Amino acid sequence: MGNDPNQIGTMKRDDVANITEEDLLQIPRGARTMEGLRLNTRVGIQYVATWLTRTGSVPLYNLMEDVATAEISRVQNWQWLKYGVELDGDGLGVKVNRELFGRVVEEEMARIENEAGKEKFKKGMYKAACKIFTRQSLRLEVIQQAAHIPIRDDPVTNKAKLELVRKDKLREVKAGYMMEVGLHTLV
Repeated sequence: MGNDPNQIGTMKRDDVANITEEDLLQIPRGARTMEGLRLNTRVGIQYVATWLTRTGSVPLYNLMEDVATAEISRVQNWQWLKYGVELDGDGLGVKVNRELFGRVVEEEMARIENEAGKEKFKKGMYKAACKIFTRQSLRLEVIQQAAHIPIRDDPVTNKAKLELVRKDKLREVKAGYMMEVGLHTLV
């Protein structure tokens, strides 16, 4: 950044200047898979474990993950649990519920232990992280959700939440902020 206080003026992206309201209001599409549930759970637990040891970010599976990734993972798990979504992308057709999630957490903790090694796993904060991540994923209400995320089959809530997103994104585009377009596929 040099002597500049921010990077706002460094680059204007033409692709964000042409974003339409329809682009911003599009409900995310895509398949939901068991591997997605597993990855969200594993990455979320691993990041929380490093956060508990006062590390701000962690390399996981060739990506540098941080609190945003953990929050996205947690909220996606929370939504899938709350709405009992069907994991349709891998042909399993099972619905996400507390029992399935509990089994996935146990299996992913075993995988984390295997990947980290027994000694590192024992010294790490993985068990505490697992409790925190699991508890927050299973809460009945979302706490301090970082984004306004659309909810499948609730058009009234979707419209209100997406209007907030639309206003915020249009403000950012008009101000020339560099930004990524679209919502995470969390539904």
